[in-house]
Amino acid sequence: MGIYSIKKVAQAKGKGRDKSAGVGIRSSYLRVVGIQQDTEGAGRGATGSVSPQEEEELRALASSPDVYGSLARSLAPSIYGSDDLKKAIACLLFGGSRKRLPDGLTRRGDINLLMLGDPGTAKSQLLKFVERCSPIGVYTSGKGSSAAGLTASVLRDPVTRGFIMEGGAMVLADGGVVCIDEFDKMREDDRVAIHEAMEQQTISIAKAGITTTLNSRCSVLAAANSVFGRWDDTKGEDNIDFMPTILSRFDMIFIIKDIHDHQRDMTLARHVMNVHLSAHTQTEGVEGEITLATLKKYIAYARTKCGPRLSAAAAEKLKNRYVVMRSGAREHERESDRRASIPITVRQLEAVVRISESLAKMKLQAVAGEEEVDEALRLFQVSTLDAALSGSLSGVEGFTTQEDQEMISRVEKQLKRRFAIGSQVSEHSIVQDFTKQKYPEQAIYKVLHLMMRRGELQHRMQRKVLYRVK
Repeated sequence: MGIYSIKKVAQAKGKGRDKSAGVGIRSSYLRVVGIQQDTEGAGRGATGSVSPQEEEELRALASSPDVYGSLARSLAPSIYGSDDLKKAIACLLFGGSRKRLPDGLTRRGDINLLMLGDPGTAKSQLLKFVERCSPIGVYTSGKGSSAAGLTASVLRDPVTRGFIMEGGAMVLADGGVVCIDEFDKMREDDRVAIHEAMEQQTISIAKAGITTTLNSRCSVLAAANSVFGRWDDTKGEDNIDFMPTILSRFDMIFIIKDIHDHQRDMTLARHVMNVHLSAHTQTEGVEGEITLATLKKYIAYARTKCGPRLSAAAAEKLKNRYVVMRSGAREHERESDRRASIPITVRQLEAVVRISESLAKMKLQAVAGEEEVDEALRLFQVSTLDAALSGSLSGVEGFTTQEDQEMISRVEKQLKRRFAIGSQVSEHSIVQDFTKQKYPEQAIYKVLHLMMRRGELQHRMQRKVLYRVK
């Protein structure tokens, strides 16, 4: 393929000019010698035709006794541990079944997953690997992504001067996975823009006379850090700064902590050293592991050929477990006098259904049985349910008791009385002074967090000093 250019000579216009004079206009064009589709790079589809021999190999893989475990172990094998997280990501890659209802509405089959936690826990590496092994994958960073870059934008064509529409990351990832790193660094306005894309899987545009709807039928895999850098168990809900509306759109939410354990640290260090020492050698994969090319082809084949549904027995079992989960969550709310920002609703029930269908799709089964429902409930239990009931996901939007509300109001009045607008003071000294006055430390930090969310306070000098804006 080469780039060529042609020179056109146009007659000069205007009276009194030399007729032999010309105006040179150079316009570039392509002369295509040959085209070859590249399916090897990250985010490129491997959805080509499958030969009968390859189909037989893929079906043999599906009928192997531990295909679920093999698929999970094949995801980023250089990353040690995180077994449940890898199993959840495997479910995300295969996805559930998209359903079209008789009234014309659709129910999404794609699974959304959020990873929250400490830095250095290989979240970004998992995102990069998912981009490589997904048939269609788009990787983006939250810090450098705007609402238009994620959804769609309307631009003016420099040649025709008309308006054209360009799809963003979620439109380009239609039928695959969009990986969003540094999800917590995104502006709140940009996060709100993907609400429709995550649940309805469409993006509605009404700009510059263009009114249309684009498809964004993709899974969302997002990674975020704590507000404090590292996860602090004593801070509880203050670790994250997400609205409940965005949290409820994720089917599974994993809190990943860097736990200090001597035995685990020793095993992890040994694993990392082995990875670095063998990085320059072409070693064969571990026995039972699936190669990246086979994994990519198997995911594309399963998503195209298989659309499982729940069996009657599995649906009955899930219905009973859902009622028990609702009762447990309601009792937890009654005991703690606080409403969780991730309530157990029909949206969470549909999440378990999608996970069950994805587990059946891994085995190329037409029906998801009770075994798949049990594993889906276990994954949901170790991710979203544990995080919600532990209070880690209860945002500041959640309701507090009347006594707590009065305490917060008193602390805020005292803080504003002492802290003049335009002044700055050490956060440590503020907390120490209020603690000496018998105010609870958690209430003090909650007030500071609320005032920062309202834009009344700002952190300065590496989060050591508080500055009052208004």
